[in-house]
Amino acid sequence: MAIDTALWSFALVVGLLTLTPGLDTALILRTAALGRRTRAWGVVLGIQTGTLVWGALTSAGVTALLTASRLAYEVLRWAGVCYLLWMAGRMLYDTFRGGAETAPSAEALSGADSLAGGWRQGTLTNLLNPKVGVFYVAVLPQFIPEGAPHFPMGLLLTSVHITEGLLWSTVLLLSASAFGRWLRRPRARRILDRITATVIGGLALRLGFSE
Repeated sequence: MAIDTALWSFALVVGLLTLTPGLDTALILRTAALGRRTRAWGVVLGIQTGTLVWGALTSAGVTALLTASRLAYEVLRWAGVCYLLWMAGRMLYDTFRGGAETAPSAEALSGADSLAGGWRQGTLTNLLNPKVGVFYVAVLPQFIPEGAPHFPMGLLLTSVHITEGLLWSTVLLLSASAFGRWLRRPRARRILDRITATVIGGLALRLGFSE
């Protein structure tokens, strides 16, 4: 397989993955819809940082431990489940507690509109999802041409995934901004938080009960 063929083929595969709605999409849309554009960009950069880490570790052969060691995978998997359930539970709790009309829940969970805070949330969410690592272990090596230097080629392929992620995230941010004024109303914000919490909780349960 030639390098250019590998790049285009990998771009198609991860492009479909990027467009599939999931946890990353939910976090980006919610953060942007609440008017925290700086934090939303931090979430985007954090998610892509996590992708870069997974790609680098896979290229170096480290993430093969996830498939070789059941214990390593289980520890990371349940850490991710607990983190996602906490996030979803906190979000739901704040939408039902007294005084929710003023929508303090968004402040409590999202925090200040800071790039660093969003970056930490995005990075942690991505790195605590072992299925991202397993995906890279299963898919990335198949697109590295025979004879190509493994680590540099792996990083090049990962950069394709990151580029597509940034482009799609930009579309999501612009879309959320168009409805931002309506979504920042207390009632709309509660609905948004409950939908997002349901999505995150569902993903946590799927991660916990899947093999």
